[in-house]
Amino acid sequence: MEWNRELISILSDPKAQPATVHPTRSFAILQAAEYDAVVSITRTDPSYLVSVAAPRGARADAAADQAAHDVLVALYPAKRAGVDQRLATQLAAIADGRGKRDGIRVGGAVARRLITLRSHDGSSATPTRFAPGVGPGAYRPTPGSAAPVYTDWGSVKPFVLASGSQFRPAVPPPVSSAAYATALNQVKSLGRDTSTTRTPDQTASGKFWAAAPLWNLWNEAAQDLATTQNAGLEKTVKAFADLDLSLADTVIALYDAKYHYRVWRPVTAIRLGGTHYNPRVVGDPRWTPLLPTAPDPSFPGAHAALSQVAQTVLTAFFGGQHRLALTAKGTTRTFDSIPAAANDATLSRLWAGQHTAIDNSSGLQLGSQVAEFVGRHL
Repeated sequence: MEWNRELISILSDPKAQPATVHPTRSFAILQAAEYDAVVSITRTDPSYLVSVAAPRGARADAAADQAAHDVLVALYPAKRAGVDQRLATQLAAIADGRGKRDGIRVGGAVARRLITLRSHDGSSATPTRFAPGVGPGAYRPTPGSAAPVYTDWGSVKPFVLASGSQFRPAVPPPVSSAAYATALNQVKSLGRDTSTTRTPDQTASGKFWAAAPLWNLWNEAAQDLATTQNAGLEKTVKAFADLDLSLADTVIALYDAKYHYRVWRPVTAIRLGGTHYNPRVVGDPRWTPLLPTAPDPSFPGAHAALSQVAQTVLTAFFGGQHRLALTAKGTTRTFDSIPAAANDATLSRLWAGQHTAIDNSSGLQLGSQVAEFVGRHL
């Protein structure tokens, strides 16, 4: 958990890594290294990807510390001073001796191999310059948003999935359909900045789930659950590995689908309603969402997919009926269960004017498929 917090701290610096590299990749490599380092010694579970020989008596905690340190130094060399200090603090709590030294060697070996195996996964490729669409339903950048940066992330090598397209969702309803009009009109009412149909709590939800990176919030939820249940090292490294490998592969699958279908965002659809692409949609060129729209296509919904993954993994490891208190930028929201938090995250994007129910439904299905596949194959 300390190394998980260290990575969150590193990523709070926007200059820590290129903007074109998605943060979930780092979480996955970090947690996979800790997991493989531990099971290389305990042999209680099969490894994720790397297994090294470990002498009898090697300390699994020292192996996890060294693996985490070496991954973060490799990914963020400019942050080495702080990472070195974290390692010194962690290792100081472990009694000196052969077991500690052997654990350190195992952790270092695992980290080196994992970093090497991920060094040519396509994450460092320069993204394709995005060409905006022009026809009905075609995505084009939205007011106030930056240019898309993850245009090719769907082609990055997944951690567990066979490919980013493995669970690509079915074709969404055409924007000329009745189903699309129903979904869009719901967002038009609930997601507007000046909406009178959205409740105060829905407004708070829309703002809360956009205030911090979603993967940070779900990793922090995992930290809290492991702490309150006093989970041991083996269970904790397995839970974090499952969570972060699933989140990373979901992001890859999301961007594969987003840039395959390239569906426009609600703000574009509503403002262009007067072009009569759908007679059931009344256009409003002044319509503005509660929050600025994210710079990527609408279908499928990311918050829905990632939160579905997180609640599936965390419920499997810790049980679903646990009260959660999550904090983002000084604001705390509490939930009676893990599924309740995930549902709130999903619906928040509708209330914020970001996604339709069609986007969310597809995201939920994608998240379920990835979580099930990763859990079965890890």
